Amino acid sequence: MTARPRSTGNLPVAVTRFVGRRRELAEARQLLAQSRLVTLTGMGGVGKTRLAVEAAGQLRHLFPDGTWMADLSAVEDPSQVPQVVVNALGIVDRSTRPAAEKIAVHLADAVALIVLDNCEHLADACAALVDRLLSKTSSVRVLATSRRPLGITGEHLLPVPPLPVPGAEAAAHLVAALSQYDAVTMLADRTAALRPGFAVTEDNAPAVVRVCAQLDGLPLAIELAASRLRSLSPEQLADRLERRFTVLNRGSVVAQPRQQTLRAVFDWSYSLCSAAERLLWARLSVFSGTFDLEAAETVCCGPDLPASSILDELDRLVAQSIVLAEPQGSGMRFRLLETIRQYGRERLEQAGEEEALRLRHRDFYLAMAQGLAGQWYGPRQVEGLARLRDEHANLRAALEFSAARQAGPRTALDLMVALRNHWYADGYLAEGRRWLDHALALPGQDTDDVRVHALWVAAWVCLLQGDDLAARARLDDCDTLAFSLGDKRAAGFVRSLRGTAELFAGRTAEAIALFEEALAIFAGIGDAEGSGWAYFQLAISLAHRGDSARAQAVCLESLQVSEAHGERLCRSYALWVLGFDTWLQHGPRAADLARSALEIQRGFNDPVGVALIIELLAWIAASSGDPRRAAELLATAESVWSLIGTTITAFGPSLGAHRSECEARVRAALGNRDLAAPSRRGRHPTVEAAIASILDEATTAPLASAGPLTAREREVAVLVADGLSNRAIAARLIISQRTVDGHVERILAKLGFTSRAQVAAWTVVEGK
Repeated sequence: MTARPRSTGNLPVAVTRFVGRRRELAEARQLLAQSRLVTLTGMGGVGKTRLAVEAAGQLRHLFPDGTWMADLSAVEDPSQVPQVVVNALGIVDRSTRPAAEKIAVHLADAVALIVLDNCEHLADACAALVDRLLSKTSSVRVLATSRRPLGITGEHLLPVPPLPVPGAEAAAHLVAALSQYDAVTMLADRTAALRPGFAVTEDNAPAVVRVCAQLDGLPLAIELAASRLRSLSPEQLADRLERRFTVLNRGSVVAQPRQQTLRAVFDWSYSLCSAAERLLWARLSVFSGTFDLEAAETVCCGPDLPASSILDELDRLVAQSIVLAEPQGSGMRFRLLETIRQYGRERLEQAGEEEALRLRHRDFYLAMAQGLAGQWYGPRQVEGLARLRDEHANLRAALEFSAARQAGPRTALDLMVALRNHWYADGYLAEGRRWLDHALALPGQDTDDVRVHALWVAAWVCLLQGDDLAARARLDDCDTLAFSLGDKRAAGFVRSLRGTAELFAGRTAEAIALFEEALAIFAGIGDAEGSGWAYFQLAISLAHRGDSARAQAVCLESLQVSEAHGERLCRSYALWVLGFDTWLQHGPRAADLARSALEIQRGFNDPVGVALIIELLAWIAASSGDPRRAAELLATAESVWSLIGTTITAFGPSLGAHRSECEARVRAALGNRDLAAPSRRGRHPTVEAAIASILDEATTAPLASAGPLTAREREVAVLVADGLSNRAIAARLIISQRTVDGHVERILAKLGFTSRAQVAAWTVVEGK
């Protein structure tokens, strides 16, 4: 007769406090209510066992025949899995029946929960046993832990992620706020147990945050780190974690050998991988941040690992929680936690492949950046910048590798030039400046053909930062080099950026002449990108000079060129200039034009353009008698400027004067006391939040909403945009010129415009 299970089971008693995991515990309870097999998956050291024990303990009251745990970590022979479970259940059955049958008979009528711990190296044997058990019983549930799924019908997976870790910026906030991060709580808890009196303070908080982030929130790594904090300060430990596999080499002496050190954990995971999986793991370590399938297939393939096999091998590494897969947009991106990546990098070095893989990594991202740069002035701008943002960590790694090589600076300079729009249109001005200065200072021969372009890119970044002297020095060097090489494109950018420097200095006449020279050069070589940047700067220079008619005509030309190429960013700037000039002329539709410009910016991450547009909206609000709204908008613009470390004064005295005048109006109307509240409301932490605060208001109206035109008036407006005179329009439509004159007057009145150029720009914006 088989003995019934003891009602209490055999769950181990915890000796340390369980930290966090409220979401995972809730999901485990919910899944076990729905499914008879739930598998907790995750990498080694992530805390699957501890979570399983905690979840089983909380559910103990639901299983009158016990909650039982079978630890398979020390089992090497798959045939022994059923016997280990027999022993765990305390089954007394001396018959000759197979162990799996003994379990099924013993639990036939039982309401019990079985925890199968550490199944990954015995996955097939565990799957067979669980499948048999669930088919022979009706009220038994199984909670398994494994680095990969068991792969049987009815299995529900619950991935166990690392503990949440704070970002680097979190240490700047209140120490109390760090307690919301389970990784910090666990480190403090475990350290205090070994070093009484330890606590997270304002002094050590930055180092504690660094430790938790470097350890990826892995509970085992945090446990090991806490043991080191008996003799090291958090600052000392954080500095040593670049050698984490050496530093975190002492754990509990009663733990399984593969759980006693950080290296042992990953040695065990590595040993469970096939040869191809090990090879891919090592090669994937060359990536920084996230990567996509195309990058993995291109960089990691070889005779021993065909590109066609990488998807399958990558999928297996994802299943084993070695690689994390993250949906993004319509695709997937992948990443390795830093600790896993460092382990893979060691294996890559041991195989003697690191140099070759880093070269291939660099070449892949250089080709990608150059391809996106070549397509910049076209419909793929938003997509291209988003791709560069996704790959920022990999691009930085490629730059570091290129700059460190003794072969010379050519590749580093090539990459710097290819990333130009990433630097000045994507919120990376300061980083771009550092890299450009570094790359241009590298010694090397025969690089003039690429250096000449790096110089004007560097000058542009300097100008946007307000560093006029450095920009002019770069332009002087570029001018000399462009002349000696006969490089017309570089010469065009020298003229254009000298115009920018003059514009920012308030010398608009000189700026206009230089922009016109640049446009002539760019037209001669068919360079749409150079023309796009020069057009709207010529227009703003003309607006500052008071030449409204010509400024608007240039804006129209800029908008038409942008539309012809499907380009968006320069179009946004042209609309900003058009709105600015309309405001100067007291036109009623300046705010609509500015909002249209800002709407385009939604797809970009261009803080300069966004800040300039929001400044204009603030000036419009102030001059329209809405000082509170103006104060909010000024604060919003200021929060965007602070993201890039520059101010509107870097863009010329005229814009700075308009800002000062707006501030004076607001202060005079509200006073310091009433100014505080709208200023607080206007602050936003990101470019996206700043845009949303303005465009997502219920009061925002689209450009076309005011003054709708009749069908005939729209027809006339389109012909105005085509540059036809009233007489020519009359001939085209076979109506009298007097009738056309009346149509044009009504169009201007309905749209609130004062010139034909504004009408033309409106038709371009509205796609009429």
